[in-house]
Amino acid sequence: MSGRAALQLGERERLIFALDAPGRDQALAWVDRLDDTVGFYKIGMELLASGDYFTVLDELARRDKRIFVDLKFFDIPATVAGVIRGLSRWPVTYCTIHGWHAGMMQAAAEARDGDLRLLAVTVLTSMDGNDLKQLGISGETSDIVVERAWAAKTAGIDGVIASGQEAGLIRAACGSDFSIVCPGIRPGGPVGDDQKRTVGVAEAFARGADAIVVGRPISQAADPRAAAEAIQVEITSSFK
Repeated sequence: MSGRAALQLGERERLIFALDAPGRDQALAWVDRLDDTVGFYKIGMELLASGDYFTVLDELARRDKRIFVDLKFFDIPATVAGVIRGLSRWPVTYCTIHGWHAGMMQAAAEARDGDLRLLAVTVLTSMDGNDLKQLGISGETSDIVVERAWAAKTAGIDGVIASGQEAGLIRAACGSDFSIVCPGIRPGGPVGDDQKRTVGVAEAFARGADAIVVGRPISQAADPRAAAEAIQVEITSSFK
């Protein structure tokens, strides 16, 4: 079973902003603040807990923004298939599931419909080799990431979420029609937060990323809109 071809992203859609907000008003304030500097938004677990998740999702769609549902589904195959089948009815571009179980990934791939593309989470960018060892997983982090990416591709998943550190290895293993979205982007270098496997903007794209997810380097900047615009300029330069 094969996944769908990598999404053709618009000029301002390769930057995905992590819309980590506690509720509707705060989320939409960020969309207003960033305006046309961002065309793609990731909505995750914090917003889900507010009860405003699908209200914000609908508003993003109304504003012609692309939507990334980042809820990292992981359950028995039938349950995940049911969730993906239901989510396919919404205007969602990307959705994450965990890439740890081939049967679950295959069930999710068979259940998706419409334009929805599934991304398998390989190894969270907040984890390194020591964290994996504590979970009883041996081997180099990069090897594990590539193994999970290949398993996702084999199961029919459309792409992966992975650190830019492994993007080149994934691209070599999985080919050009496999989507690679990289979080843990730190434009100015590591800042000592909970992200361990980080890269800069240009490095992520040089290694094969299709898109990057950026949160705190924008939201914690003195001028978030200017920070987003600077990243967009760097992305554009990466493709010249």
